[in-house]
Amino acid sequence: MDGTTAALVSAVFVASLVEFVEAFTIVLAMGVTRSWKSAIAGTVTALVALTAFTAVLGLAISTWLSESLLQLTIGTLLLIFGLQWLRKACLRASGFKAMHDEEAEFAEQAQAAREADRTTYAGIDLFAFMVSFKGVFLEGVEVVFIVVTFGLSADALGMAIGGAVVAGVIVVALGIALRKPLAQVPENTLKYGVGVMLAAFGTYWALEGVGYFRADEESLSWPGGKLALIALVAGWFLVTRIVIAGLGRARTSTAIPTEAA
Repeated sequence: MDGTTAALVSAVFVASLVEFVEAFTIVLAMGVTRSWKSAIAGTVTALVALTAFTAVLGLAISTWLSESLLQLTIGTLLLIFGLQWLRKACLRASGFKAMHDEEAEFAEQAQAAREADRTTYAGIDLFAFMVSFKGVFLEGVEVVFIVVTFGLSADALGMAIGGAVVAGVIVVALGIALRKPLAQVPENTLKYGVGVMLAAFGTYWALEGVGYFRADEESLSWPGGKLALIALVAGWFLVTRIVIAGLGRARTSTAIPTEAA
């Protein structure tokens, strides 16, 4: 495993860890306040759907796209995810948006579960089932995109999947042991770091994939090859620090209230 692959697998692991922590909070709230049977059923159903989605997405991307178009597609997807994560990270770091708090999220989900009507089918609480399914599936879709794009781009899909699985096992094990939201996990910091990685790798592959528009459809090459990734990571980190500093000054001067997480 070279340095680039190790960095990719690490990014997949951390991104998956963060998403699984958020999904666990939702399932825990449904299980504690409504029905563990229904919450687990919704979780398992979502995992089955995600497995099928991963297989179809991976096969479609790797089979139907040329190398340069694959790089362009993967790079664009990673940039989209990376910029979304960085936007939230910058807003939170500058005080415009509240830090994500798993305990507050758990309390909100639990309150909604207590107030919802109870409708059952075949012994399954439909509210707990659907909320658990939706939470796990939506958080999982982000993991799937990151796993498939990182894995295919580095020709290491198996290792990427392994990193995500290990993250999931760790979250479940900690959740079972602690029996409470995993608020100790520094999600905000981890999301910031992963956002920088996603944006850097996305930029790298997207610009290489621009070669698809050449007559021979050959990928473009970065000066210095993969060493350019170091400069891109540093560049995106510097950009975000400048944005955070600017937003912080703007908030201080205008006294804008903090937005909910």
